[in-house]
Amino acid sequence: MTIHPIDTGLFKLDGGAMYGVVPRSMWQKLSPPDANNMCNWAMRCLLIEDGGRLLLIDTGIGEKQDEKFRGHFFLHGDDTLEKSLRKLGFTSADITDVFLTHLHFDHCGGSVVRRPDGVLQLAFPNATYWSNEAHWDWAVTPNPREKASFLKENILPIQESGHLKFIDLQAGVPDALPQFSEIIRSDGHTEKMMVPLMEYKGRKLAFMADLLPSAGHVPLPYVMSYDVRPLITMTEKEAVLRRAAEENWVLLLEHDPTNEACTVQMTDRGVRLGETLRLADL
Repeated sequence: MTIHPIDTGLFKLDGGAMYGVVPRSMWQKLSPPDANNMCNWAMRCLLIEDGGRLLLIDTGIGEKQDEKFRGHFFLHGDDTLEKSLRKLGFTSADITDVFLTHLHFDHCGGSVVRRPDGVLQLAFPNATYWSNEAHWDWAVTPNPREKASFLKENILPIQESGHLKFIDLQAGVPDALPQFSEIIRSDGHTEKMMVPLMEYKGRKLAFMADLLPSAGHVPLPYVMSYDVRPLITMTEKEAVLRRAAEENWVLLLEHDPTNEACTVQMTDRGVRLGETLRLADL
């Protein structure tokens, strides 16, 4: 099994929203803001190459949204999902599985493309798309707080295509996804977000999604204002980071513009950042 980081471009979000109650005087050292208080964030996905299977975890924001939408988030950088796959010698037709940690637009927007005639279709026509029923229902009937993050054009075409399958989180990892050793469910950021774990080169890797957006979010109070249940996020994050410290996990960071991955360690002040590293260094 070979695992590749897949860069899909950068975008900007308000630094205060990304760090919640943490004062700017503290978080600006971790994520320097521009004059409008906006910080750069990555949309780094993951590709698992395993025999004849190509499993893509998350798909970035995609390219089908109009300029007004894109202008809100200041998309920039030269990387796209398609370019990053092509650098590895793959095309969208080669992907066999798409695992969506959750359905916020910056994690699933690249799952669906818009043809020149305006018709929406799957970006990965030969892939099975994986979600879970509780989160899917949460996304297609969104609450007012998250409604702007769950875009129907990113979600409904997947189900309409017949390529969607739900994971039973109570039953554990499905036989169809042997690349994962465990799937952790998380309810703080959004309902039933999925954090997959995998064994790789003698280490346990966790793709942290929005449970740990960046290395700067390791301290427990550093929780995003986007989270629907921030106190639950802190409880979930503490439990996962304790395990990660005890078992020396590598934590893969989806939104960190600088660091692909990190480790954590226990200190007398609780869990703190260990080292930052690249997947290629393993």
